[in-house]
Amino acid sequence: MSKFSSYNFSGQRALIRVDFNVPLNDKFDVTDDTRIRAAIPTIRKILDDGGSVILMSHLGRPKDGPTEKYSLKHLVVPLRRLLPGATLLFVKDCIGDEAQELARSLQKGEILLLENLRFHKEEEKGDKVFAEQLAKLGDVFVNDAFGTAHRAHASTTVIAQFFTPDKKMFGLLMENEVASAEKVLHNSQKPFTAIIGGAKVSDKILILENLLDKATDIIIGGAMAYTFEKAQGGNIGKSLCEEDKIDTAKELLAKAEAKGVCIHLPSDSLIANKFANDAETSTAPSNNIPDDWMGLDIGVNACEQFCNVIMHSKTILWNGPMGVFEMEKFQHGTRCVASAVAESTQKGAYSLVGGGDSVSAVNQFGFAGKVSYISTGGGAMLEYFEGKTLPGIAAIQS
Repeated sequence: MSKFSSYNFSGQRALIRVDFNVPLNDKFDVTDDTRIRAAIPTIRKILDDGGSVILMSHLGRPKDGPTEKYSLKHLVVPLRRLLPGATLLFVKDCIGDEAQELARSLQKGEILLLENLRFHKEEEKGDKVFAEQLAKLGDVFVNDAFGTAHRAHASTTVIAQFFTPDKKMFGLLMENEVASAEKVLHNSQKPFTAIIGGAKVSDKILILENLLDKATDIIIGGAMAYTFEKAQGGNIGKSLCEEDKIDTAKELLAKAEAKGVCIHLPSDSLIANKFANDAETSTAPSNNIPDDWMGLDIGVNACEQFCNVIMHSKTILWNGPMGVFEMEKFQHGTRCVASAVAESTQKGAYSLVGGGDSVSAVNQFGFAGKVSYISTGGGAMLEYFEGKTLPGIAAIQS
């Protein structure tokens, strides 16, 4: 049993760092409550034990202190809806006398939501005094914010030093995130296929380097594939290409060959005469695209090629789309991959989907419940798979 699950929170004030950085519309309504829902099991366990909860989070990137747009008061209604029967209080600052008084007087079963941590510049600076002020609000510290685990901020990392080892721990979400990443990175069944997409090779160099020692197959899709095509002498027309990363692409291909890792580039592409949903489209081999055209999605043959690899996999990691799936005309490739990952999972493969666009895709296409695990932390998951030590995780484990 995990440390969190075996801990009795009766009579304890649990200070939880959650990741409630959720999208709001112009009426300040939450448009996607996935991250809030992900934290509910942790909150519920503490309340059920007879403890009380203090929630702290950031929202957005406020530049000049408190602003209406980034206030966590907009999350009170959705939180009350997800926690029926619980008393939820909101305080308009995360430190200070009022926050301390409310935290001190919390009764069992009650929840206090603090105002946006990033309304104080000290949060992102990792200020020790600010972290200590936050720490005084709770008896025990629970980090359940995997999405910010790669940031050495006051509330994610520095705060942990003010709690003894038995009074600091991961929440259920963080435990699941770490366990899922560890399973893929260190205990994967072969064949292990990593599907890496997105626009830029530069964003994915480190993860590709690290996966060369783990994966048997690496599928490369999205615009970054064209840098690899050009590195092999292909004609890519006006497709996106990082000229300064062509040598890097060559090196990665050579390393993969030396290690016996199979790199799969899309055999064909859906091409367009402009970057728009109403563009004229055609298909072409990915290494022979006409001069005035650009690849915006993988082609029909590439879909079949990639899906075949995915269907023979025992472990699957997916980070990044296959094309510009935000435009309906160019979402077929990403949808095909999502479908194949789901089908392979149903046949017994373990699949981990992470990174904002990949998560959006599985949600949008209705496959969210058909993969093994969806990570809530895009940047954090990426750094984890790059082999980096995440400060938010190290602070709890030290």
